[in-house]
Amino acid sequence: MASDKHSAPNPAIQARHLFWLLAGLALVAAPHTPRLPWWLNLIALILFAWRIYLARGKRALPQKWLLVLFVVGGVLGVYLTYRTIFGRDSGVALLVLFLSLKLLELHHQRDAVVLVLLSYFLALTNFFYTQTLPIAGLMLVSTLVNTASLVNFSAPGRALQANLKTAGVLLAQAVPVMLLLFFLFPRVQGPLWGLPQDAYSGVTGLSDSMSPGAISRLSQSDAIAFRVRFADDVPPRSRLYWRGPVFWNFDGRTWRAGTVRSFSEIRFEGRGKPYDYEVTLEPHKFNWLFALELGAKIPENAKVTPDNMLLARTQVRDRVRYDMRSYTDFTQGSADDAGELRPGLQLPAGFNPRSRRLAQEWKAGAATDAAIAGKALSYFRDEGFAYTLEPPLLGRDSVDEFLFGSKRGFCEHYASSFVFLMRAAGVPARIVTGYQGGELNPVDGYMIVRQSDAHAWAEVWLGGRGWVRFDPTAAASPVRVESGIAAAVPATDPLPLMARTTFYWLREMRYNWDALANKWNQLVLGYNPERQRQFLTSMGMNEPSWEDMTLTLFWGVVGLLALLTAWLLRRMRSADPVQRLWLRFCAKLRDSGCARAPHEGPADFIERTAGRYPTQAENIRAIGGLYIALRYGGRAEARMLAELRLLVREFSV
Repeated sequence: MASDKHSAPNPAIQARHLFWLLAGLALVAAPHTPRLPWWLNLIALILFAWRIYLARGKRALPQKWLLVLFVVGGVLGVYLTYRTIFGRDSGVALLVLFLSLKLLELHHQRDAVVLVLLSYFLALTNFFYTQTLPIAGLMLVSTLVNTASLVNFSAPGRALQANLKTAGVLLAQAVPVMLLLFFLFPRVQGPLWGLPQDAYSGVTGLSDSMSPGAISRLSQSDAIAFRVRFADDVPPRSRLYWRGPVFWNFDGRTWRAGTVRSFSEIRFEGRGKPYDYEVTLEPHKFNWLFALELGAKIPENAKVTPDNMLLARTQVRDRVRYDMRSYTDFTQGSADDAGELRPGLQLPAGFNPRSRRLAQEWKAGAATDAAIAGKALSYFRDEGFAYTLEPPLLGRDSVDEFLFGSKRGFCEHYASSFVFLMRAAGVPARIVTGYQGGELNPVDGYMIVRQSDAHAWAEVWLGGRGWVRFDPTAAASPVRVESGIAAAVPATDPLPLMARTTFYWLREMRYNWDALANKWNQLVLGYNPERQRQFLTSMGMNEPSWEDMTLTLFWGVVGLLALLTAWLLRRMRSADPVQRLWLRFCAKLRDSGCARAPHEGPADFIERTAGRYPTQAENIRAIGGLYIALRYGGRAEARMLAELRLLVREFSV
């Protein structure tokens, strides 16, 4: 009994505070709903509704044994869904499950505080998946609501609006420390939140192979592949070929890169004016970097292959930024490359016999390899081919079925068939994948290249000219290169909404949003170790080490906390009009020879003073009563404060 008597109070939670708490939990859990299994979303919704039902009717909470059954069943369900209870996805699922179940044993404020603290962690887990501006804004709102819940439990008698304002003030006071931590805390290269086995499971982009339908599926994504900022002029759209993976090996259906070797220099001859630009590449979990064809420099921590593919030395698992220079008019390759052309003639035996015969006919009637390539382009241009995102499925002899049957396909169908025909005619050829085009944002001047711009084209070896680009898709559908994918495919084909929209006001909104998101990416998410070193160097910390940054961070936080504490103390003294009036009243009595003793409380001091000055006893007791009511009472009214101010001003002895 003694321990209960002296323990901290733990009152039952009020209904209005419960609803406020549930709102905070819903805000942090909502972004997870598309990622969680349907059954877990349903259970969480039922548990939320159940707790509201119990609170409204003041009904008893369920028995412990029922909660134990829920826990065992939920953990088993998570294990059967993910085949593990460890890792990012299963861990978040368990956290949502336990938070939902905790609601059914939520009775006292101490339980509610535990829930709020766990909800802070659940808010953090949203950044395991995405760190976009909307998620950051939503989590900021959820933090405000959950902090207001904590204030509610500390001041249950105050209005919710007042507690929300207090929570906002608390968060505002934390901003200087947050900024100090952001700029000075040692940055870690790569994603801070990702677990090795599942950190990049949701990343989209070009693959390390190409088969029919691979790029057409990717073209239905509106996700950003990379952004480009040109130093001067922007090349015409027809020359915006962003070079990526190069494929040599073909097994009859799928193209792959083959053996990749690295060189220390780029082998090509550029002509005309070069273009200088900066690329901000989104993570795609492979090594390749993208550059306007053809890149004339190798970025830092990168290398180049003999087929002019740029490769980062590590997988691109974080947003990277690099400077590039490119020529759109160039000669690629030389006579020294002739010994490396054998992979460019490889074909699997027994596939596509009709295409082989057609290629042999072209070879017999053409004087040069360039003439054979010209015949192939004319075939795609004149034989009624259609460009579509929804081509029919192809069988074993996919090239034959496409060239002589369906004649409907996407860029990978055209590029694959063209290269097959060239090789069947004895002309070395290879496939290049990447992106074609881009959308210039007039708000911030960045060009946005999206996954829907994914493209594949061909390169053919021509004697005396080296590797020459041929785009059979442009022959069948010139508008694809000149105006973009939306103008090339039928209106019934699936494309992202914004790729087709004719609502210019909506497009303008998108431009402004993309520019804002880009600023967030560049300034906040792009604050990597390199940019941190540049910032600290500009602040006078030459070659900053982890020890220097940690020490500076420590003393910076100590200094900020000291300033904040001093400001709060001063504000508390100056912002309390009741205390100011009381101290003024005490000062008047002290000057008359009746000072208040340090140990003397307000009530005792008032009675002693009233006995000493009987003529002023009524005013003294009135002042004391108003002070005690305003200072320690449950409600402070403006009328009472005005009366106290008048009495203190007119008081004299």
